[in-house]
Amino acid sequence: MEKPDNTAQRTALWRALHLEIDDVPLIIKDNWALRLTRPAPGWQQRPDMKYTKPIRASIVGRARFVEDQVEVAVQKGLSQYVILGAGLDSFALRYNEQHAQTKAPPTLQVFEIDQPETLSWKQDCIKEQIENLPENLHLLPVDFEQSTWWEALAGQNSGFDMQKPTIISSTGVTLYLTHKAIRDMLMRIAKFAPGSKAIISFYAPIESLQGEDKTLMEMSVKGAASQGTPMISFFNPEDVLLLAKDAGLKNCQIFDTQDLTRQYFKHRSDGLRPCDGELFLVAES
Repeated sequence: MEKPDNTAQRTALWRALHLEIDDVPLIIKDNWALRLTRPAPGWQQRPDMKYTKPIRASIVGRARFVEDQVEVAVQKGLSQYVILGAGLDSFALRYNEQHAQTKAPPTLQVFEIDQPETLSWKQDCIKEQIENLPENLHLLPVDFEQSTWWEALAGQNSGFDMQKPTIISSTGVTLYLTHKAIRDMLMRIAKFAPGSKAIISFYAPIESLQGEDKTLMEMSVKGAASQGTPMISFFNPEDVLLLAKDAGLKNCQIFDTQDLTRQYFKHRSDGLRPCDGELFLVAES
């Protein structure tokens, strides 16, 4: 069986670990994360799990922020959601479970785009649990050396409607892309149907960080390089806004770690706090 990307697997395991060891209230309740990863026994004691509490906080805070943004857009009537670099994200599965409880049919079509190996693994894991993929979940594998994510969406059998306003999210991805690739992505998003909404994460330069946050990012950069997936793109908030506006996006806003901390991590008894340095662009086409 094909194996998922290491980063996708770690990200899901941090969400699973949050469910197991952090205090209530939980930032996000991802009851699918463990089922999509199949880790070896004792995974909780792995160094990348045991000694990375701030990174775990960042991952669950990021997931909650994005899903809150998606919920607002759905309430406004948007009915398509594209996840670029979906990895082992479980939003669609949890969204469907919530609707099953209320017996209301799901209104959101979810399109997940990632590498073939990761999505093949994910599909097998889902089918082990519920036999068939939900009808509103569309897995679109892309070999990025041969085609592009927008070609996959525009494909005849994708089920995607280019004329409908759409939610697009991409988190933990821009780090690994060239500035040109990021500009191309934003320009493509700006051409989505009017009223579409994008939520995209960026990372601040390492030299702008301090203390443990800087040390953890330096470790992450070193680890990514050793695995052949170097982190190459970092941005200041003003650079993200300029990039987005130049690409044609509108109503651009930047949210940072402090915003997430105030919104989700106040008055916690376990000291769970996210790493500094992650930036979120929220914009419209």
